[in-house]
Amino acid sequence: MRPELLNPLFVELIAVKGVGATLARQLGRLKLTRVVDLIWHLPVMAIDRVRLAALDAAYVDRTVTVEITPMTYEPGALRRPFKVQCRDGQGTWISLAYFGGGGAYAQKLLPLGQPRVVSGRLERFGDMLQIAHPDFVVVPADAGSIPTREPVYGLTEGVTNKRMGGLAAGAVSRAPDLAEWIEPSVLARHGWRGWRESVAAAHALDGPARDRLAYDELLANQLALLLVRADTRRRRGRALAGTGELTGRLLAALPWPLTDAQRRVGAEIAGDLAQASPMLRLLQGDVGSGKTLVAALALLTAVESGAQGALLAPTEILARQHHATLAKLLEPTGVRVAVLTGRDKGVSRETYLAKLAAGEIDILIGTHAIFQDSVTYHDLGLVVIDEQHRFGVNQRLQLSAKARATPHLLAMTATPIPRTLALTAYGEMDVSAIDALPPGRTLVETRVIALERMGEVVDGLARHVAGGGQAYWVCPLVEGNEYGDEAAAETRAAFLRGRFGDAQVGLVHGRMKPAEKDAVMAAFAGGSLPILVATTVIEVGVDVPAAALMIIEAAERFGLAQLHQLRGRVGRGAAKSVCLLLRGMDLTETATARLKLMRETNDGFRIAEADLKLRGAGEILGTRQSGEPVFQLADPDRMTKFLAVARDDARLLLDRDGGLDSPRGQAARHLLYLFERDAAVGLLRSG
Repeated sequence: MRPELLNPLFVELIAVKGVGATLARQLGRLKLTRVVDLIWHLPVMAIDRVRLAALDAAYVDRTVTVEITPMTYEPGALRRPFKVQCRDGQGTWISLAYFGGGGAYAQKLLPLGQPRVVSGRLERFGDMLQIAHPDFVVVPADAGSIPTREPVYGLTEGVTNKRMGGLAAGAVSRAPDLAEWIEPSVLARHGWRGWRESVAAAHALDGPARDRLAYDELLANQLALLLVRADTRRRRGRALAGTGELTGRLLAALPWPLTDAQRRVGAEIAGDLAQASPMLRLLQGDVGSGKTLVAALALLTAVESGAQGALLAPTEILARQHHATLAKLLEPTGVRVAVLTGRDKGVSRETYLAKLAAGEIDILIGTHAIFQDSVTYHDLGLVVIDEQHRFGVNQRLQLSAKARATPHLLAMTATPIPRTLALTAYGEMDVSAIDALPPGRTLVETRVIALERMGEVVDGLARHVAGGGQAYWVCPLVEGNEYGDEAAAETRAAFLRGRFGDAQVGLVHGRMKPAEKDAVMAAFAGGSLPILVATTVIEVGVDVPAAALMIIEAAERFGLAQLHQLRGRVGRGAAKSVCLLLRGMDLTETATARLKLMRETNDGFRIAEADLKLRGAGEILGTRQSGEPVFQLADPDRMTKFLAVARDDARLLLDRDGGLDSPRGQAARHLLYLFERDAAVGLLRSG
C-alpha cells in the first residue's frame, strides 16, 4: 500500500480544482495525468526578461520589459493582425500585434493614452519595432509582478507557458515534507537541500536542486534492482549441472574451437546453471560474436540435466532462422528441436503442444506464441531470450511462470550496452560479454556516399552481382509518400528490377505476410536471389554469409544502433565486405556525427557509448520497453555523474544501515513509491 502521506501526489489531475475535462485531455497529450507527473515536468529552459528604460533596436530578438503608452488602434483585416500603435517615453514607436481577432481583448488591455508596462519578444517588422501578443501587460504600479527570469515548460496545443507554470506551482504546493533517504555524507558533499525544497527550487531552474532530484531517481532505481536481486537469490530454483555428454558431442563436431571469450562466458553460464538459485544473466556480444553457440551449449546443459529449454525470439523470421541454425548445429547430439510461432495453426500446432507437454520436445524455439496459455511444458528449466529489450517484462514473466521451479534465465543482446546503461537497466543481472569475433568473421569497410552518386552505386552493385555476389539494399520506408520520397523499399525495388530484372531483386518489409517474407528470405539465403531490398525487418539475426555488400539508403534517418545492426548483416563470410551509407544533402549535426563514427569504427561498444550521448538513455538502442522504468530526470550526463554513487548509497542502506526497516530505510520506502519503483520490484524479476 502506498503511504498515505504520498496520496495527494497521485490524485488524478481531473480531480484538481481548475482542471476541467478539456485541460485534462490537453495535458494527457504530454502524459501528465496526475499531480506527481506535473512535479516531474521540470522546465526545459528559462526566459530572461531585460528591463529597458526605453525601446532600443539593439535588443531585437530578445525578451524585453518596457513602459509604453497606447496611441492608436489599427483594426485587422482578413489575415492581418489587430495592432496597437504605442510610444515609449522618448517618442520611439512600437506595434503590439494581436492575431486571430484579438482586437476587443487588446483594447480592453491597452486603453489609449494610459501607460502600460509590456513584456514580450522584441521583433522588427519592416521599419517598425513590434511585439506580437505580449506575455504581460500591466499598469506601471504592478511592474514588479513581471518576473525577470521565467521558467519555460514543455507545452502542448491549448496550454500556455503561464498556465503550465501555474499548474506546476499548484502541484509543488501539494508536495509533503519527507524524511531524508540520501546518505548524510553524500548530501553534505553536494550541499543539497531537502526533497521538498529541491522540488520547488528545480522548478525555479536551480541546477543543484535538479541534480538532487535526478540522484533520487537513480537511487530509487538502484534500490529496486538490488532488492530484486536479493529476492531472486532467495527463490527456489533447481540446479542444472549437466553431464557433459551432449555439449561434448557438439564441441567435437565444430569445425573450429571456441574463442577464449566464448569459453569464458560459457563457464560463467555453466557455473550459474549448476546452482539451485535461478540464474539471471545478460549475455552481451556484438553482431556475429558467436552468442548463438554459447546459448546452444547452455540449452544442451539443461537437456542433459533432464529439463527442457525455450528460446524466445522477437520476430517470426528470426525464430525460424534460429530453428534452422540450431537444428543443424545440434544434429550430432540427437536433441529434439521444434519451432512454434503465431503462424502455426490447427493439427500441426496441437501435435507440437502435445509433444511439448509429454517431454518429447527438448528445446522449443519461437516468438511470443511459446508463452500463451495453451502452451504447457513438461519440465522447463532454462529460458533464453534473444534481443531481450524487444519483449515487455510482463511477457517474460508469463514464460517464467510455466516452470515447476523458477527457471534459469539467460538474456542475450547483440546491441552492446554502455556500462552506465547496463547498471541502470540491468543492475540486478550478472553481465557476460563476448568481446572477440570468432574465426570466419571479417571487419566491414564502411563508406559514406552522397545520394547524388546513386548511379555510381548502382553500377557498383551490378559489378558485385556479376561477380556472383549478393547484396542488401535497406530503405527507411515501406512505400513513398505524397512528397515523392524515393527512399522507400517498394520504390527502390521497382527501380532496381527495371535495371536487373524481376528475378534478380527480392523485397521484404513488415507489411508482407509471413509466408511471403519467408519465401523471399529463403531464396536470398539459398543464393538464388542476388539482391534483397528491405526495411529494418532484417536488422536483427538474419545470417547470409554469402552477402558481402550492404547499401543503406538515407542513412541519416537511422539511429546509430540500427546502422550498426544493419551493417552486422554482412561480414559473415570470408569475402571482403562493404557497407555503403547513402546520405542526403541536408544533414543535421547529430546525423553527421553518426555517419562519421560509423565510418571510423566497427566497435559496437564505442558506438553504443556515442549513442547514449547523442540520443539519451530513454531511447538508446531501443531498450525502452513495456514495464521498464523510464528516466524522466536523470539525463545521460547526470547518469554518468551520479549512478555509481547512487549504487553505493543503495548498497550501504541495505547492507549497513539496517535496510528498509531502519529510519533511513523507511524514508527510502517513500522514495520507491514516489518514483513508482515499488511496482518495478515485482516486474523486474524477469530480467
